[in-house]
Amino acid sequence: MIGLARLSIPSLVRVKPGALDRLGIYLSRAEFSRVALFVSEGLVESFTRRAEAALKDRNVEVVAQETVESASFEAALDFFRNLAGACQAVVGLGGGKALDTAKYVAFLAGRPYYALPTSLSNDGFCSPQASLTMEGRRRSFRARLPVGVVLDTEVCRSAPEHLWWSGIGDLVAKVTAVADWKAAFHARGETVDDFAALLSDATVYQLHSHAHRDLEGIRLLGTALMLNGIAMEISGSSRPASGSEHLISHALDLLSQRPRLHGLQVGVATYLVSRLQGAGTERIAPLLERTGFWEAIRRDPFSRQEWLEAVRRAPTIKPDFYTVLDSRDCLPEVDSLLRDDPTLDGCFVE
Repeated sequence: MIGLARLSIPSLVRVKPGALDRLGIYLSRAEFSRVALFVSEGLVESFTRRAEAALKDRNVEVVAQETVESASFEAALDFFRNLAGACQAVVGLGGGKALDTAKYVAFLAGRPYYALPTSLSNDGFCSPQASLTMEGRRRSFRARLPVGVVLDTEVCRSAPEHLWWSGIGDLVAKVTAVADWKAAFHARGETVDDFAALLSDATVYQLHSHAHRDLEGIRLLGTALMLNGIAMEISGSSRPASGSEHLISHALDLLSQRPRLHGLQVGVATYLVSRLQGAGTERIAPLLERTGFWEAIRRDPFSRQEWLEAVRRAPTIKPDFYTVLDSRDCLPEVDSLLRDDPTLDGCFVE
């Protein structure tokens, strides 16, 4: 049994229009008056101004403000050293680079962290890891979930549409990730946390009820991705949210001449993996179709040869991480799917 004391889950969750403008209210209620603010490079200027105004309105002082250009371990370490204990909490505003950097700095400093995502391209805004580069190579670093998630649905709806599709792709991956986890139990006796698996798997059903890019669809996607992060915290592993589909995407990041957004790669890989697993396709394919995901991929198709090589390399990314790719030689099946599967028509080129 997992003791509740070891869980670190958000105690403040605001997912609604205008939430960004209430940031100062949320922090002052928690009696924070000095914060560090990390903002994504190139973020819409009005979002930064609104956050600053919300903090000023409640007399919350920004004692350090950093613009994050790249999410690197080295930069995060410098930011941490420069804070020198001046702040009571750390706030991340923007996309993944700023949020992961702020999350890791807060972890190093032992300060509460508040996540304010301005797009929903993946579940990283509420996960127990920070994705950073170290000496140019991307790695996952242990961190803590935010104590607060402030998700302004109007702000996230205004993000470019390809980020919405990326979030959809990362969400459907929970179907195949949970299936891989259960397969690892049968093949190697790996422990499965049933509640974490149930929570993660159920989030996909949540979006099926309203798979539209409007305020309600943004709310459902945002809360679903947040719950995936919490499932990882509950299980103490990435298993509820990441399986063979993520290994394929990680391999693509290493070998592709032009890696794409994480969630776009993962979404396509999820469909392929569901076909290999022989289950879940009926939940995955319609959701990708209804949201326009496949059309987005067809407008910028992938390289078939790069994907075959990625599938070949994927099991070596995490050698002790059992998935369907370890159960047999899947390359011939994948090659056939990439060429002949009607759902993937137009998604790959030679």
